Amino acid sequence: MVKPVLTLQTKIILLVWTVVAVALFITNMLITRHITYTIETGMGENAINIARLVARSPTIVGGLTGSIAESNIQSLAEAMRQAANVEFIVVLDMNGIRKSHPNPQQIGQHVVGGDESRALRGEEYISIAEGTLGHSLRAFTPVFAPDGRQVGAVVVGILLNSVQQAVQQSKNLVYIATALGLAIGVIGAMLLARSIKKTLFGLEPSAIAKLLEERSAMLQSVHEGIIAVDTNGNITLVNNEALRLLARAGIHGNPLGQSVEEYIPNTKLKDVLRSGQADLGQEQNINGVIILTNRVPVIVNGQIVGAIATFRDKSEVHRLAEELTGVRNYVEALRSQAHEFMNKLHVILGMVRLGCYDQLAAYINQIAHQQQAEVNFVGARIRDHVMAGFLLSKLSRARELGVEMTITATSYLPEPADDNVIHELVTITGNLIDNAFDAVAFAQRKNVSISFDYDAGAELLSITVTDTGKGIAPEYLDKIFAKGFSTKSEDRGLGLALVQRSLDRLGGRVDVETEPGKGARFIARIPYKRAEGVNDDQSAYRGG
Repeated sequence: MVKPVLTLQTKIILLVWTVVAVALFITNMLITRHITYTIETGMGENAINIARLVARSPTIVGGLTGSIAESNIQSLAEAMRQAANVEFIVVLDMNGIRKSHPNPQQIGQHVVGGDESRALRGEEYISIAEGTLGHSLRAFTPVFAPDGRQVGAVVVGILLNSVQQAVQQSKNLVYIATALGLAIGVIGAMLLARSIKKTLFGLEPSAIAKLLEERSAMLQSVHEGIIAVDTNGNITLVNNEALRLLARAGIHGNPLGQSVEEYIPNTKLKDVLRSGQADLGQEQNINGVIILTNRVPVIVNGQIVGAIATFRDKSEVHRLAEELTGVRNYVEALRSQAHEFMNKLHVILGMVRLGCYDQLAAYINQIAHQQQAEVNFVGARIRDHVMAGFLLSKLSRARELGVEMTITATSYLPEPADDNVIHELVTITGNLIDNAFDAVAFAQRKNVSISFDYDAGAELLSITVTDTGKGIAPEYLDKIFAKGFSTKSEDRGLGLALVQRSLDRLGGRVDVETEPGKGARFIARIPYKRAEGVNDDQSAYRGG
C-alpha cells in the first residue's frame, strides 16, 4: 500500500495551524489563570473595603458598645449589603455572636465557618469557608471603639458561585477570542500556502529538487561557458566549462558571490543589466584568451532580475567553422559536379549510340583536361586548401546556374599566417559571390568575375567581385550592408551584413562601385599576413 504524500500546501497549512493553536492554547491558559487571580483578588479587596467601611460606621460601633440599640446594626448592615451587592454582611461581637445576618433567624447565633478567631484577635484577612449561605469568600476586619478597645468584627461575604460565574464569563470571552484566532490562523495559513505555491509555479519540493538536479546536469553538460549574475552584478551561477575557460585565462577560485567586474576583466554584463539589451556574438579578450560571447538580460514580469553570459573559445569555434565549411563546400561541389557530369554522361551516351567514337574520345579528353586545368589553376593561385576547395565548388555552382564565373589571371592568395582568418575570408568571398549570382540571375549576360590581389609590402589583400547585373540604385548604397535589408524576397538580407561583420572583425572595409543597368563591383580590402616561405609564382587562367 502506497503511503499518501502530503502536498506542500497541506504541510504549510498544518504547520501554521499547529503553531497558532499551540500559541493560542498557552496564551489562553496563562490569560485564564491571570483572569481568575485578578477577579478573586479584586473581589476580595472589594469585600475588605466594604468591611472596613462598615466597621467604621458609628452605628455599628455604638450598637456593639451598647450606646445605640443593637437593632440598628441589622438595619444598617442590610442596607449596605444591598448597596454593595454582596451576599452577606455579618457583624460579630467579641464572642462570635451574630448581630446582623441576611437571614434574621441567624441573629444571636454563633458564626459558622471556624475562621473568625483571627478577626476577634484584631487581624484583617480574607478566607474561604463554608457558611450558612454556602461556600463563600469572606473578608474579616475588626471593629474598634473610640478608646481603641476591640468590640467586635465585621464579615463581608461573596459566594464562590458568584466568583466562579464572573471568572467563567471572562473565560468565555477568551475562548471565543481563541477560536477566532484559530480560524484566522487557518485562513492565513491557506492564503500563505497558496501564495508560496504560486511563487513556486505550482511545483512540489520534490519536483523543484528534480528540476534543480536536471538544470545542474544540463549546465555541466554543455560545451559553452555559462555565468549568471543578479541585479547587483554578483555572480550567482557558473558551470564547469566556464571555470575551465577562465582558468586558461589565469582566473581561478570560486566566483560565486563575487562581483563579476572584479572577477572577469573588461566584462560587459553590467552594461547589459543597465540597458536591458542583449549583446550577441561579440569577441572579448580575457588575459590573452579570445572568446565569443553572448550576453542577455533575464527579465521577469517586465523587471530585469539579472543577466546571463554564454561564451566559447574563439579558436574552438573557428575550428568547428572550418570543419563545417569544408564539409559544406565538399557537399556543394559534389552536388554541382554530379549535376554537371550527369549532363556530360548524356552527351557520351548519345555519342556511343551514334557510333561517334573518335569524337567521343576527343570530348572525354577535353573534359578531363578542362577539369584538371581548373583544379591545377585554383590550387596554384589559391594556396589555402579550404579557400581553394570553396572556390572550386563555386565554379561548379556557376556552371550549374549557367553563369560564366571567371577567376582573374592575376589572382593570388598566399597561405595566411593565422588560420583563423580563412573562416572570415570564406564568409566574405562566399556571400559576395552569392550576391553576384543573384544579381545576374535574370540578366542577359551572366558574367561574374573575382580577383584576389595581394600586396606583400602593405600586407593588404583585395578581393574584387564584379557582376553584370542591373546594378544598385544610389538610394540603396547606404543600406545594403544593414542586417535584414534586401531588394529581393523576404527572409533575405543577411549575406552582405555577414560580410560587413567579418570585415569589422578583420579590420577591413568594403567599397562599392555601381552603375544602374551595368552591374556592380564590390572591393573588400583586408589586412592580411602571409605565412613565411610562400612561392609568388603566378600563372593565368580563365574558367567559365
